[in-house]
Amino acid sequence: MKLPVLLACVVLAVGVLQAQTKTAPLPADAQPAPGKAVTPGKQPAKKEAPLPTIPGTEIARPDGTFLGLEVVGGNFKLSFYDKKKKVTGINVTRAAARWPNPRSPGDNRTILNPSGNALVGAKPVVPPYNFNVYLTLLQGEGDKAEAVEHYVVKFKG
Repeated sequence: MKLPVLLACVVLAVGVLQAQTKTAPLPADAQPAPGKAVTPGKQPAKKEAPLPTIPGTEIARPDGTFLGLEVVGGNFKLSFYDKKKKVTGINVTRAAARWPNPRSPGDNRTILNPSGNALVGAKPVVPPYNFNVYLTLLQGEGDKAEAVEHYVVKFKG
């Protein structure tokens, strides 16, 4: 009496396992064998290359491009990146930065001027690097320069 029940349970378990392996989808990285057609429901997923990382603090701009703010050589460096996070040229004249002074009352301020493919400040930034930086991007020269973008960046270096 016990043998037929045990045999029925084994047959049922084997049937369930076979059904699960037949309906399980292929892994996303599975490639079809060369020369064979791929069925419409089981096309391999295309892997996109991961976007490069932007050094320092990443800032998203309204037009979909990016800025990277970092401290290099003790001074702020503001780099410009396109939508694919690749380095591009500077598209503003200069930038103004303001951040708290940890050693006395008031704020530190500097103007970031063009240097290669980035804007670089002249005033040293003193650690610890845990503060808000107020950035203003400027377009134009002299008294005719006008602010085109403003950012408040939580800077941690």
